[in-house]
Amino acid sequence: MNGEKTKPSETTGYSFGAFKGVFTPSILTILGVIMYLRFGWVLGQVGLGRTLLIVTMATAITFLTGLSLSATATNMHVGGGGAYYIISRSLGVELGAAIGVPLAIAQALAVAFYVTGFAEALAGSVDLGPWIAQLPFALTEVRLISILTLLGLSILATISADLALKTQLLILAAIAASLVSFFLGAPPAAPAADAVVDISTRLPFWAVFAVFFPAVTGIEAGLSMSGDLKNPAKALPRGTLGAVLTGYAVYMAVPVVLIHFVPDRGRLLAEPLILQSVARWGSLILLGVWAATLSSALGSLLGAPRTMQALSRDRIFPRFLGRGFGRTNDPRIATALTFLVALGAILLGDLNMIAPVLSMFFLTSYGLLNLSAGLEGLID
Repeated sequence: MNGEKTKPSETTGYSFGAFKGVFTPSILTILGVIMYLRFGWVLGQVGLGRTLLIVTMATAITFLTGLSLSATATNMHVGGGGAYYIISRSLGVELGAAIGVPLAIAQALAVAFYVTGFAEALAGSVDLGPWIAQLPFALTEVRLISILTLLGLSILATISADLALKTQLLILAAIAASLVSFFLGAPPAAPAADAVVDISTRLPFWAVFAVFFPAVTGIEAGLSMSGDLKNPAKALPRGTLGAVLTGYAVYMAVPVVLIHFVPDRGRLLAEPLILQSVARWGSLILLGVWAATLSSALGSLLGAPRTMQALSRDRIFPRFLGRGFGRTNDPRIATALTFLVALGAILLGDLNMIAPVLSMFFLTSYGLLNLSAGLEGLID
């Protein structure tokens, strides 16, 4: 009887479709902080040809993982927990836990990554000096904005995942408008004298790849919502592959246009918001970067607690951590833990420090997803 009473609370969700539950959080995480704040830097580091190669290689990894995900999702019942659930049910809970725990941590770190990106973009537009001076402890402007943003997003994610995803539809429109503004742009004005940097000390190819790769890991955002989908077997493949292909098209087009407008690689390295300088309406780029970074953070903030919730149901994490609240079983305790992990990362790191760590976590989880699909195919 007890098992019958608890089972519905573990499976009841929001019943989202492919577009709202998978495509939207995935594409908004893909078209995020890297595109707006680091794509010019990547282009300046390795040039157009290698940039397109990096985009293709990174997207190929994600696309193949999406195909594996699609094959697995259509052959099994997919519950809450996304990648962890699929791996644990295909290869066993023990191996699932080996990737589920670091994946949950990676998703929590991703929240800090995207929030920090938002703070970097916003810091130049607001002056928080008087506030910072009154604090009893030392904080930079970027970290103060990051903390306040993280707090607001955590409250939104705790109140309702449905409300959070509805805000993402508006954010999608803002990103689309910013891209239109960029593609309709023109060569920017001459840079200031201090905008020239030495490009003789460029990073090696794989170091640049490690910084860029988190840009294409957005499928984790949609995948983590598996327990809240009406029909995961159909929604996951459609939403995931649609987001990957859309993101690839955008990421291949942006550097071609950008290098045409700004052939000076030194300037690409020196100006984080070079897309704003190129765009016809620069304010739309600023709106887009704010929207993209916030939506990416929100997607990870919804995903990480649900991965933790699935881990707790399998008794890998303490049971209390996976407790659901309300009719839709919102993981509020796990959301609080995600907040604490992200807060720690904000206080300790920056974008270029967090990105390679995320790359390793996500590459590992993608490898195991592909392995589980391959083994399942061999068994069949």
